[in-house]
Amino acid sequence: MSQTTTMTFSDAIRTCFAKFFTFSGRASRSEYWFFFLFIMIWSIIAGIIDAQFFTQVAVTETETSRSVSVTSSQPVQGIVGLIVFFPHLAVAWRRMHDTGRSGLYALLPILLFFGAGAVLVFGIGLASHFQHGGNLDILFTRATLLIVIPTFIVLFVSPLLVLWWLTRPSQPGTNQYGPNPSEVPQ
Repeated sequence: MSQTTTMTFSDAIRTCFAKFFTFSGRASRSEYWFFFLFIMIWSIIAGIIDAQFFTQVAVTETETSRSVSVTSSQPVQGIVGLIVFFPHLAVAWRRMHDTGRSGLYALLPILLFFGAGAVLVFGIGLASHFQHGGNLDILFTRATLLIVIPTFIVLFVSPLLVLWWLTRPSQPGTNQYGPNPSEVPQ
């Protein structure tokens, strides 16, 4: 007999920081989404701190116009991002395991982004080595565009797909990645 348990907000934060580099096992929906909420809250707080203390306003006036530029180095947001990067990646990886998928699926949008960049750089770069306006130049440019357009569509859809996977219920019982974290044996 097993009983279903839900992780609390503070338990999720403690667990995710305790499993900073743990990419094995499974993470429940509540563990992932509470930690995601924690990240969002601290990102907002860091943004407010950056806006208050690290924003520079420059006003330039001429006889006919006035311009205002605002710059911020956002050091606090950068520090918060660095602190939560690996725990967030690890819990997303374990969350994918909980739904029965490889943790690599959590990296799908990033991998596709780099793949699209490589296609663009190498495809257009290769085309530039041919005579400008020649048949091979046009062929490689068109081939690159034929590959890049569907890739950009996939780049738009892939984060939505990963988000959908992260919201899926846990696989009941034990799967290839370990026991269900929401089921506590009695």
